[in-house]
This record gives sequence, C-alpha cells and structure tokens, in this order.
Amino acid sequence: MEQTFIIIKPEAVKRGLVGEILHRLERRGLKILHLQMTKVSRDLAREHYKHHADKPFFPGLLDAITAGPVVMAVLEGPAAVAVVRNLVGATDPAKAAPGTIRGDFGEELPFNMVHASDSPETAAEEMERFFGFRQAPAWD
Repeated sequence: MEQTFIIIKPEAVKRGLVGEILHRLERRGLKILHLQMTKVSRDLAREHYKHHADKPFFPGLLDAITAGPVVMAVLEGPAAVAVVRNLVGATDPAKAAPGTIRGDFGEELPFNMVHASDSPETAAEEMERFFGFRQAPAWD
C-alpha cells in the first residue's frame, strides 16, 4: 500500500467542503490514516513552497495557504499518489476537468482547494514536515 499527503486549503475549509472532499477520497477506496486541522505558519509555508520561491506567484501562495485553518491528511491505498492526483485534477481550476475536486470547486489560482503530493518521496517529505513522521502507522 502507498501513502500520500494532502492539505485541504483555507478556501475549502471556509466554504465547508472538507467533508465533501474527504468523502470523495474515501469513496475512491483511500483510507484516512492521519487527520489534523491546524493553521500553517508563514515560515512553514515558505519551507513547503520553497521550490516556487523564485516565481512571481510565490507571495500569493503564502497568503493563500496561511489565510485560515487547513485540514491535513495522510491517505493510504493502492497507487494512492496517482489516485489522489487524478481526483484532485489539474493545478489550475480553469483547466481541471469536471468531476475533479478542483474542476468542481476551484475558483482561480492560487485558490485551488487542495494540495496533493506528487510522488511517494514528496509525500514522505511533506508528512515529515507537517506531522513529524515519514510514514503514518496503520490502524489495523
């Protein structure tokens, strides 16, 4: 089984979409191993988005992810990274297919509802960054 990491961003939390997003992920067969609501500090946001630090949209990313509470989760299932990335949809909500989370609920960048790890290695790094472990323990 593969694990992946997601952040349900402040705009989705504010719009009351946490349950809908988690429901879609669970319906697809993913198991929630770890779930936490918190606020992301600017320092943590800078670390998380450091690969975009030289881009003009970097300040907007920081503002968006720190604007309010987020819900972070570790999910597990076969090919979890690919399954989540497909369910989430294209980064730009305007280009995301209908039926995806971003296609159905996203408005415009950087407000695209969800961050999803792009590889198992990135998921492990992000779990370490936000939760302090590289792999969530199984509950069964």
